[in-house]
Amino acid sequence: MGLGLLLVLVGFQPVLAQRGKKKTPTRQQSAAGKAKAKQAPAKAKKPTKPQPAPKKNTTQRPTTRRTSRAETEDTEVSLRQSRQQLEAEKRRNQERITEINRVLNQTASKKTATLTELKALNSKIETKSKQIDLLSQDLNLLNQEMRGLAVQSGKLARDLKNLKREYASMVYAASKTANTYNKLSFLFSANSFNSLVMRYQYLRQYTEARETQARHIEQVRGELATKQQTIKYKQVRKTDVLQAQVTETKTLEVTKERQAAVASELSKQETTLKGELGERTKAVNRLDNAIANVIEREIQRAAREREERLRRERIAREQAERQEAAAKARAEAIAKARADAAAKAAKAETPEKAKEIIKEAEEEVAKTPEVRPAEPTRASIGAAPEAEAGASFGSSRGRLPWPVRSGYISEHFGLNSPMPGITTRNLGVDIATNVGEPVRAVYEGIVRNVMSVPGMGTVITVQHGEYFTIYAKLASASVSEGHRVKAREVIGTALSDRNGGAEINFQIWKGRGKMNPEGWLAGK
Repeated sequence: MGLGLLLVLVGFQPVLAQRGKKKTPTRQQSAAGKAKAKQAPAKAKKPTKPQPAPKKNTTQRPTTRRTSRAETEDTEVSLRQSRQQLEAEKRRNQERITEINRVLNQTASKKTATLTELKALNSKIETKSKQIDLLSQDLNLLNQEMRGLAVQSGKLARDLKNLKREYASMVYAASKTANTYNKLSFLFSANSFNSLVMRYQYLRQYTEARETQARHIEQVRGELATKQQTIKYKQVRKTDVLQAQVTETKTLEVTKERQAAVASELSKQETTLKGELGERTKAVNRLDNAIANVIEREIQRAAREREERLRRERIAREQAERQEAAAKARAEAIAKARADAAAKAAKAETPEKAKEIIKEAEEEVAKTPEVRPAEPTRASIGAAPEAEAGASFGSSRGRLPWPVRSGYISEHFGLNSPMPGITTRNLGVDIATNVGEPVRAVYEGIVRNVMSVPGMGTVITVQHGEYFTIYAKLASASVSEGHRVKAREVIGTALSDRNGGAEINFQIWKGRGKMNPEGWLAGK
């Protein structure tokens, strides 16, 4: 018993030296205390029992806190995703504004207003309006983020207050038994060695709980400081967005004024403008007819090839059936000849005669012409690549690369009205770009036609199974008919127009039907 107590005390002394707040009584104080205890034994107090050690992390309510934290994390993830999407959209929109400004700078050198400038101004107004809407969304998102941060900060502040209050209670309770004498008395008052060990573990857990509580306080204090700093950053960010929104609104008003001035000037050139639009309408009709003829030719060619494949397959199938029938007839004839020979051999007078009959029968069988089985037909193999190309192209909707690296859609698919009283028709989309900009194939396929159309420059038609992509208003072509192109392969360059700018016309057809290319191109 004595040796066990000694071992426990030896292990406990470092803990007491680290945990205890008061110094160990001196020898004189201990002696005085013992003398006083002998003089008044009846008044000696019982060892004060330390308060029960609190459970670790008492302020945490596992289920509720875990659920609240999970909901907070889900909200933060959702807001983060919204922020990423919004920033990406703002960046793409700003890039489009930059490209439009580049076109406007090119047309600014012209002394007179042009339809190209008016189209660029219309696109800029559309894009600026969208940018202002995106900034409004940014403000709404910032308000949501700040509200969420405020709620989280409030929760953290309440947690910190509760933690401090509980920690103060623990310190107060520990102060009652802080000196070494009380702890030793608590230990030696145990009525057994096991009880002493349990009391020692009890004191150690109590000390660890206080340390854990202190660490938790520091952690919550750090989280609260981070949230408060983030709120300040969001407030600064909100001020910047508001200022950007004001700037964009002013720029939009200036652009609208310039648009009205250009439209007014163009209205004075009504005769000239209508003549240009008339020429353009003729060019569009010529292009439409030329493309329709090319596609019709390819459809008919594909139909002829399909009929030819079916004819070859039918011939091959009939030949295989004939060969199979001939082989079957030969096998039956051979079996009959051998059966007859076997019957005659059985009636032969001598074994030598029977062998001679069998030998003669086998020689006759050997003279029968051999029929080779028909080889599998390969007539349908040629159709597979085109069919696969059409299927894969159809599944690429919304993911096709742009035919030019730099540019924006200056005129949409279908009917357009750049100014009151003026209506134009577009078979695809016009993409404003740089003069001499390389034009790329958006998908792998076969070049079916390269031609020159008055008013539309060089036109290239590429087939992708049942789909066709058309690239018009090119200055030159770097491919020829029958050439198999890869995706993003350069096939020509953009043509300069009379106003010093450049734009290409891009179309997508499915068979004889025109499709809106904007739904097929990937976002820039």
